[in-house]
Amino acid sequence: MEIKDYVSKYDPENQFEVMIKYYEQVQNAWSRKLELTDNLSENISNIIITGLGGSAIAGDLLREFLKDELKTPLIVNRNYSLPKFTDQNSLCIFSSYSGNTEETVEALETAINIGCKIICVTTGGKIGEIAKQNNISYVQLEKGYQPRYALGTSYFTLLKIFTLLKFITNQDDIVNAIINLWKNKGEKFSQEDNKAFNYARNLIGYIPVIYSGADITSALGNRFKCQINENSKLNAYHNVIPEMNHNEIIGWETYESEQFKTVVLNILDQSYHSQVKKRFEIISDLIKKLKVEIITIESNETSFKLRLMDLIYLTDWISYYLGILRGKDPSEIDNIKFLKNALAS
Repeated sequence: MEIKDYVSKYDPENQFEVMIKYYEQVQNAWSRKLELTDNLSENISNIIITGLGGSAIAGDLLREFLKDELKTPLIVNRNYSLPKFTDQNSLCIFSSYSGNTEETVEALETAINIGCKIICVTTGGKIGEIAKQNNISYVQLEKGYQPRYALGTSYFTLLKIFTLLKFITNQDDIVNAIINLWKNKGEKFSQEDNKAFNYARNLIGYIPVIYSGADITSALGNRFKCQINENSKLNAYHNVIPEMNHNEIIGWETYESEQFKTVVLNILDQSYHSQVKKRFEIISDLIKKLKVEIITIESNETSFKLRLMDLIYLTDWISYYLGILRGKDPSEIDNIKFLKNALAS
């Protein structure tokens, strides 16, 4: 079958078109005028982004995207509670696309009681209501997407907030470059026999194991893993180097393909420490001896920020194609809905 046949058969909500137009989310998020209350960045000792799933991934990516610029400590919190060090000098950003993520709602109520400086980033829901009731800065995201398909609006809204609060310098040039990159790549990845489709085809019948570089592409690796879970309806695993060299490497000693049929995907970047690059080579040689295929994913864009966003877009497409090639609807999230309903009852 051709790609269009897979799309028409297995993608009833047409996420295919959403992905082609990812760049439009970026344009809309970056061109919007945001109104934030005064003094949000004064005397800030730390920044805490609270969210789950696709909303939290935006925070992870932001931390790595700004690794050479951001001087204020930033953590991403995925829980009902806040860290014990949270106080009035903490800037707490609550990111929930739906606005109804129960963990994020509870953490927001805690932050209000503490007296933190707060920004809510959402399409509405309970978080939007709480923000309005408490006169909290509230940035409304573009509606109409599933959270994992809303990275353009979620991530670039966060990035814009950080520029407005002057935690970082102006990002117009790199954002415009990303818009052009995603627009051009969207045209390529939607054509027959494209790079992303071919990667996905090579993963059919396997459980992907993804290795990335700690604190450089770890958010990308985790995003890829999660996208395979949700879009492809498939288990996948992710770890970072050098950490996996101190534990997971031993697990490969007893590898048997009959028990775990896998393909390893190495996410590489030229900015890795020389010893990390060497570690990838050694581990790959070790795994190849077990007759496990190694697939390398790397970008040749000129800057780290462009390379990161290039691979985010590529791996999103891979997970999408892997889903429809497996005959799965890339929009369906039945187990998540079941869990939420069970919790509510």
